[in-house]
Amino acid sequence: MESKLIVVKKDRRIFTALTENGKVCALSCYGEEEQPLLGNIYIGRVQKVVKNIGAAFIEIEKGFPCYYPLNDCETPVYTKKINSPSMTAGDEVLVQVNREAHKTKPPSLTTNLNFTGKYLVLTTGALRIGVSAKLDGETRTRLKTLISEIAGGKYGFIVRTNAKDARENEVLKEADYLISLCEDTIEKAKYRSAFTQIYQTASPWLSQLRDTYGSGLSIVTDDEKLYGQMHEYLQTMQPEDLPRLSMYKDKLLPLSKLYCLEKALKDALSEHVWLKSGAYLVIQPTEALTVIDVNTGKYESKKKKQDAFLKINLEAAQEIARQLRLRNLSGIIVVDFINMNAAEDKETLMQTLKEFLRHDPVKTVLVDMTALNLVEITRKKVRKSLAEQVGIKKQNQ
Repeated sequence: MESKLIVVKKDRRIFTALTENGKVCALSCYGEEEQPLLGNIYIGRVQKVVKNIGAAFIEIEKGFPCYYPLNDCETPVYTKKINSPSMTAGDEVLVQVNREAHKTKPPSLTTNLNFTGKYLVLTTGALRIGVSAKLDGETRTRLKTLISEIAGGKYGFIVRTNAKDARENEVLKEADYLISLCEDTIEKAKYRSAFTQIYQTASPWLSQLRDTYGSGLSIVTDDEKLYGQMHEYLQTMQPEDLPRLSMYKDKLLPLSKLYCLEKALKDALSEHVWLKSGAYLVIQPTEALTVIDVNTGKYESKKKKQDAFLKINLEAAQEIARQLRLRNLSGIIVVDFINMNAAEDKETLMQTLKEFLRHDPVKTVLVDMTALNLVEITRKKVRKSLAEQVGIKKQNQ
C-alpha cells in the first residue's frame, strides 16, 4: 500500500494528514508551540487517596491533580515516601501521563513507565515480552526470543508492528537505547523535587514519524522549518528513514491545495458523511459515547430491499472504520446500521466490519450486536479527537 504523511503549517498550526492510496485516512492538528502532556514523566505529589473509587489524585504541578488508579502498578518508584506501606497523601512518586484530558475528565497517570521507540516499547511495570498480534507466528516467535535475552527479566517489552521488516541489529540497538533512557530517567529523579518534569516526549506531530507504519511510506512537507526539524529528528532517532523525507517546492500549488486538505478537514468535522451509493452516515459524539447512524438517503436500486440494505451496510462499515481513524474517535462507539432480517446478512456485516477495523493502528474492538441490532465498538483513548484538537485551538486564538 502506498502511503504518504503530509505535514503542513497554517495559521500557527501544524496539520498532518496520512493518505493511503491517495485517500486521507488520518488527520491531526497541533499548535506550533504546543507542548503535549501525553508521555511526559514527572515527580508527582499525592494530593489525596480515595479508596472507595480505588484511585488517587496526584499533582504533576501545583494545583493540577491528575487521576491515578491504585491498582496500576505494584512497584511504583517513590522519590519521597511517607511512613506508610501503601500510597498516601504527601508521597512523591515518578508518574507518566498515559491519557490526555478528555472533556470533563482530567489527565490519567501511570507509574508503569513506558519508553517508546520505533520498533519497541519498554515498560517498567509488566515485566513480560509482548508482540504485536499483527505479526505472523514465525516473526513473533523470533522477535520474542531475541528481546527476551536482552530484557533479562528486569524490563518488559512490547514489540511493535514496525519491527516486522527491521534487521535484528536495529531492534537490539533500540532496546539498548531504551534501557539506557529508562535507567537515566529513574536515576535523575532521585535528585529532583516534586513537580519536576523528568522526561519530555517529542512534539506529537514529530512522534507521528515514529508511529506511522508502512513499508511504502513517504514523508513530505512544503515548509522549510518543518523539514529541518523532521530531518534533525530522523537523523538522530531514525536515520534509516531519512530517504523517506522530501521537500515539496512548487510555490504555485501548496501541498494543502494539492491534497485538498482544507476540504478533508471540513468533511472530517461534519456531522454528515455521504457514501458513493447515495446513502449517508450521521456521526454524533456525546459526553458518554459516539453514535453513528446509517441512512439510505438517496440510494436507489432494483435489488430486493434486504439485498440493498446489506450493500449499504457493507459500504457504511468500510467508511465507519475510516472515519474512526480520520476523526480519532475513541471510547464507546454505537452504530445503528439499517436493520436486516437474515442472520447470515448480519454475520456477513459483522465479519466485514471486523476486518476493516483490524487495519486500525489504535486498538479497536468489535464487541457485539445487541438485541436491538445496535453494533458496539470500543477504541482505545490516547490523544484528543480531531474535533477537540481543532476546537481547543480556536478557543486559544
